[in-house]
Amino acid sequence: MSSERLTYLALGGAGEIGMNAYVYGYGAPGKERYILVDLGVTFPDMDGTPGVDLIFPDIAWLEERRDQLEAVFITHAHEDHVGAVAHYYDQLGAPIYARAFTANIARRKMDEHGHPEKAVQTVSPWPETTEAGPFTVGFAPISHSIPESSGLVIDTPAGRIVHSGDFKIDMSPVVGEAFDEGMWAEIARPGVKALVCDSTNVFNAHEGRSESTVGPEIEKLVAGCKGMVVATTFASNVARVKTLAEAGERAGRSICLLGRAMRRMIEASVETGVLTDFPRTISPEEVREIPRENVMLIVTGSQGERRAASAQLAQGKYNGIELKPGDTFLFSSKTIPGNERGVIRIINQFSEQGVDVVDDSSGLYHVSGHANRPDLKKLHQIVQPQFVIPMHGEHRHLREHVKLAGESKLHGVMAPNGTMIDLSGNRAEVAEYVETGRTYLDGSVKIGALDGIVRDRIRMALNGHVTINVILDESDEPLGEPWCEIMGLAETGGSRAPLVDVLEEDLSQFMGRAKSKTLSDDDALEDGLRKVARQSALGEIGKKPEVTVIISRLS
Repeated sequence: MSSERLTYLALGGAGEIGMNAYVYGYGAPGKERYILVDLGVTFPDMDGTPGVDLIFPDIAWLEERRDQLEAVFITHAHEDHVGAVAHYYDQLGAPIYARAFTANIARRKMDEHGHPEKAVQTVSPWPETTEAGPFTVGFAPISHSIPESSGLVIDTPAGRIVHSGDFKIDMSPVVGEAFDEGMWAEIARPGVKALVCDSTNVFNAHEGRSESTVGPEIEKLVAGCKGMVVATTFASNVARVKTLAEAGERAGRSICLLGRAMRRMIEASVETGVLTDFPRTISPEEVREIPRENVMLIVTGSQGERRAASAQLAQGKYNGIELKPGDTFLFSSKTIPGNERGVIRIINQFSEQGVDVVDDSSGLYHVSGHANRPDLKKLHQIVQPQFVIPMHGEHRHLREHVKLAGESKLHGVMAPNGTMIDLSGNRAEVAEYVETGRTYLDGSVKIGALDGIVRDRIRMALNGHVTINVILDESDEPLGEPWCEIMGLAETGGSRAPLVDVLEEDLSQFMGRAKSKTLSDDDALEDGLRKVARQSALGEIGKKPEVTVIISRLS
């Protein structure tokens, strides 16, 4: 029996949607060579991660084995697949391979972080392949909601793996490559050990719709609008941006792109030849010079992001442009679960301005970039793998995908983040469990999710904060009364006296009662002052605030 093994391990993306990072290993246990597929981010929210800028997978396990890492392969340019490459380049140092459009986006990220752009290498699509240690990897074009998405064909001494990446079955995707059933059947012909597969839409029982079905409906809507038309979609959905722009152009409107991400994606598409015939655009300054019924804006912020163009327009003005009664705002996008509050806020703000908002509740103006249940089943049947390993989904999606594989008599394997699967033999077995988690980008530093920083921030947000200052002389006797400052707390409580006064009175009484043993011990004194302040605040305002005690001693 061979001492080498073939392993699969998700460090992110299996048990959540976002933050994708999948490790494949081959070799003797402990001496494997590895490749990493995708290295993405997920986004914070004010409830659970206030103040955090981005969330990355915790790659500590892989960083410890960086000498064994051959390469990083990026399937496509969505942030949840490419967003962390520049942030983690120093820790991993491996070459990054991607197709031209994705490589363009990745190089921009590397440049922003001062890393060498040449670390990102452009590869051609299947049947061309790249050697990386014991792995031979090919980028097989597959349709999705961003140009040049690819599934990966990973050949190893223990067999072939197909990593689907994000995909849908779309025969006419407007921009990018159509799903090529013949190519995938050819890829499957030698036999496939494992299909590691997108699970996002496993609960949707309807066949997926083509991107090309959206155009006529958008065109009809735009043609019937009287005032200015504004549309938002995912900036990375270049096909949709093109469809929107063409609908505006056919209605006799000039097109203006608003938002850095939107312009960056279109620039990358033109630079890499993905887009060759995008309608001419005008600047925000030109928008202000022509009648509003002759303008269509395509803007960022389909998920209610506070700093994006949609939110800025909803609050009043953006780049000197403001919406007026009779204008139309179209959400040509699906609201990702968790973003509903931000989107509804924007819809209400537009409503207050007299703007007509059209969302996708009708299903006319958006189609998903992910395969629905029948399409997943079709890929299973084309590839006919020995194992189906669901990825890119919450735990419920992975579990349902295993059941779906069973419907085609295929062996589904549950492998959420941290579960290393040995694929070497005729059974997929758990080899070991690896510690996984999240790393937060907080300002300019990375912090661990369990470091307590964000937890403390949440506690301060929930409970408010009190700072207590006391001064003691050389004999450990108080000099004057304690004084305090409050933040995020009501200024008066039940006694109708200022809260600061009540706290300072109770703290002063504590200092007067404190024994010399307490007054000479900073830890004991701090603990006593904190308890008094919290108890006093609870009695006055019904809250126990976070407390910082500053003890100054004269020497």
